[in-house]
Amino acid sequence: MSAHPVDRFAECIAPASWQAVDVISDLHLQASEPDTFEAWARYLREPAPRAADALIILGDLFEVWVGDDVLNPTGVRPSAEHAFWRTCADLLHAFSEHTPVYFLHGNRDFLLGAAALRACGMHGLSDPTVLVFQGERWLLSHGDELCLADVDYLRFRAQVRSSAWQRDFLAQPLARREAIARELRAQSEARKRSAGPDPSLWADVDAEAARNWLRRADARTLIHGHTHRPTEHPLGDGLRRVVLSDWDVGATPPRAEVLRLDAQGAHRVPLCP
Repeated sequence: MSAHPVDRFAECIAPASWQAVDVISDLHLQASEPDTFEAWARYLREPAPRAADALIILGDLFEVWVGDDVLNPTGVRPSAEHAFWRTCADLLHAFSEHTPVYFLHGNRDFLLGAAALRACGMHGLSDPTVLVFQGERWLLSHGDELCLADVDYLRFRAQVRSSAWQRDFLAQPLARREAIARELRAQSEARKRSAGPDPSLWADVDAEAARNWLRRADARTLIHGHTHRPTEHPLGDGLRRVVLSDWDVGATPPRAEVLRLDAQGAHRVPLCP
């Protein structure tokens, strides 16, 4: 490790008994994508000998989250989507009974609150968080905060992450919140189309900002999602960032993998046949 002082980033210190940790992000689970959901459900049900000692989710587990009351809606007729969220929560809770699950908010599910964390059996993490595991300090983040060139998004992010905006939004009826979410998703898709379908054309993590975070955290590796560009980027001076894959089993080729951390380092485990 370097001699840089450790900043006040939150830490998650793994028990000495842990041998492997799986890290995922950007599954964007939704009822309209059953193949991706089934791949995720199979992963949660895999035999214990093949399982890691913990699962860490770095955001965008869900395509959208408009409030924890989607799990037990009142004042609206329950929909197939509501049943889907409930099924996801039940699967996660069952998995968490034998494997701890940690969750860090993404740009799609930043409104997932304490009630949903309890329903899913998940422990919340701050963004960023340092995972202390196997003698290493792994810096974990969703990654969107580091995309400095995406000025419009960062302005929107600052607005919706404010307590005042969230209080006002969550005070609205569920049906209204769902309608607003549909509008925002449509706008997001329109922005992606205007930028081009290739994720390499979208705003990326700023390298100097990533290096700064790593030095502050006294870590050598930043692990993040958000950009949908699964690869490794050397950052100089022994630093690097490792980008998680998004999940889309309906794509060609299909995408679904975990990043497994163990005594040998970080390696990708594909879950698609």
